Amino acid sequence: MRYGKSENPACWSRSRPHAAYWGLSLVICAGLAGTVPAHGTTVRSSESATPPRMAIQVNDDRMTVTMAGAPQIYLYGVIDADAPQRFEALVKSGKIPPGSDVYLNSSQGDLAAGMALGRLFRAGSMTTHLGTPRRKGRAGYRGIKAAVCSGACAYAYFGGLYRWAPTGSDRIGLIRHQAVGTAAPRSTSGEADAYLKNMGIDLDALTPLPTSPVDSPTWLTADQMTVAGLANNGRLPLKTKSWLLPPAPFLELQQDDRDGSHRLVLQCKPGSVTLTAYDLVGATRARQIVAHETRSYFEVDRQEVLVEPRGAARVVDGAVVITRPYPPTELGHLLSSRSIGAWVGGRRSAFRYGATFMLYPARHAIKDFYNACWRAAPWPVKPSPKKG
Repeated sequence: MRYGKSENPACWSRSRPHAAYWGLSLVICAGLAGTVPAHGTTVRSSESATPPRMAIQVNDDRMTVTMAGAPQIYLYGVIDADAPQRFEALVKSGKIPPGSDVYLNSSQGDLAAGMALGRLFRAGSMTTHLGTPRRKGRAGYRGIKAAVCSGACAYAYFGGLYRWAPTGSDRIGLIRHQAVGTAAPRSTSGEADAYLKNMGIDLDALTPLPTSPVDSPTWLTADQMTVAGLANNGRLPLKTKSWLLPPAPFLELQQDDRDGSHRLVLQCKPGSVTLTAYDLVGATRARQIVAHETRSYFEVDRQEVLVEPRGAARVVDGAVVITRPYPPTELGHLLSSRSIGAWVGGRRSAFRYGATFMLYPARHAIKDFYNACWRAAPWPVKPSPKKG
C-alpha cells in the first residue's frame, strides 16, 4: 500500500486502507517541507525545518510484485547529498532488492548525488521510469500526476539498466551546462562525462540538441530518447556473433531484456538451413512453458511462419528451444525484414511466450551470413518469368 511507517514520526499514517487491496509499503518522508508525503500527512516548513530531502517509498506488497513483476520504488522531491546513502541502506537491508522498478520525480537536486544514485541503480540491475506515487487527499485517493525529472534526476535515470521513455504528460529534461559542459566547473563536467560513458549513454547522439537557456531544462521527447539510446524500453542492444567460413557458416543474434536472455541461430549446411530459437529462462520455468504449449511458431514481420503443433518445442539445459528447417530461398527476405521472433502459444490467447528480434541493428551481419551461406551451399534460383 502507499501507507506505512516512516523513519520520520511526523509521517506515520493515522489510518490504513484495506490491507488485502493495498498491501504493505515503506515510506521515508525525510522532511519534505511543504509537500504531502504518500501517506497523506503534510510536513509544514518552518524556520527551524531541516533542508528538504528526497523521499523514498517502497511498494513491495504481494499484489504489486505479482502484477509488476518486481517491487516499485518511488523517489521524489529534492535529491539531497545524503539521498544515495539512504537508498543504499535500504538496498543492503534487503528492502530494495536487485531488479526493482525505480520511479523518479524530481526537478531539483545535487548532481553528484544523482550520479551516485544512478550507480546504485546500475549495480542492482534496476529499471528506471518516471512516475509519482498515489496520494490521499481530502476527497480520497487522487489520480497520478505527471512526473518531472530534470537535472540531477536525469542523471540518476541514466543509471537504470533498463530505462523506459516518458509517457503521457511525464517529462524528462537535461540542464544545458550539465549536458554539454558549457558552464559547469571542469571537475564536475569531467565527472559527469565519465559517468555517462560508464553508463553507455552518448548525448552526442541527440545532435543537434535543442537549444534552451543556460540552466534551463531541454525537454526530450520519447522518440528522441529511444532513437539516441537514452531509453531502451526494457531491451539491451542486440548482439551478433557469426562464423562465415565453410562448410557450416552460422549467425547468432542475442537479445537480453527484462524477461531473460534470448538467442536466435541460423546454421547453414550443404543442402539445408536450420533456424533455432533459445529462451534461457531456467529449467523450472522452461518446463512450465512447454507444459502449456499447444503450438510453436516463428514470426517474420509479425506474420506467423513455420507453425508446428504441440510437441515441437522442447526443454534443453534450462532453455525453451524451437528448431525448424528454414528454406534457403527465404534467407533473402531477412535482408529487408524488420523483425523475426519465436513463440510458444497455449490454449488461451493470453498465453504467449517468446521474443522478437529487431533486425535493423544486425542488417550487415545478416547480409554477410547470406553471402557466406550462398558460397558454402548455393541453392537453386528460380528462373525469372519470360516477358511476352
